[in-house]
Amino acid sequence: MTVPVSTPSLPAPPRATWRFMLRNPLRLLALGFGSGLSPIAPGTAGTLFAWASFLILSHWLGPTAWGVLIAVGAVVGIWACGSTSRALGLDDASPVVWDEIIAFWLVLWLVMPAGWAEQLAAFLLFRAFDAGKWLAVGWADRHVKGGFGIMLDDLIAAAFALLVLALGIRLYALV
Repeated sequence: MTVPVSTPSLPAPPRATWRFMLRNPLRLLALGFGSGLSPIAPGTAGTLFAWASFLILSHWLGPTAWGVLIAVGAVVGIWACGSTSRALGLDDASPVVWDEIIAFWLVLWLVMPAGWAEQLAAFLLFRAFDAGKWLAVGWADRHVKGGFGIMLDDLIAAAFALLVLALGIRLYALV
């Protein structure tokens, strides 16, 4: 008769909460200043935060400053998103939305000035590619891990959204 060996249970990884987020500035960034704590569609909430914050910050930031902020934010985001996801015990935790914020800032930086209809189209296209994980977005999500992978799939989604927007504008000009 064999006696089952009891293994000590590992503590459950922490949940993304306001307390968890406020304990570490990297978590504050990775969780999109709280937008990733949304109980419904945190990626969409993070993208909406990106849109609103872009419109507000654009009163003080010009194109060059935006470029620097996006580049630095992407590099720091690799560290922040990877660290926070590991702390949550996941490869790419859904409350981690800094990747959506940086990627959508990039989209807006490249399409502005744009009217509300174009901004909405950019938002919907970016969310479709990001959430749908189509084409190279899905490949990057499945094969590239860590903080770099977390940032990469959203930047690819941004590139696809920009490509579709550019093709749409081009086709519209031909009509």
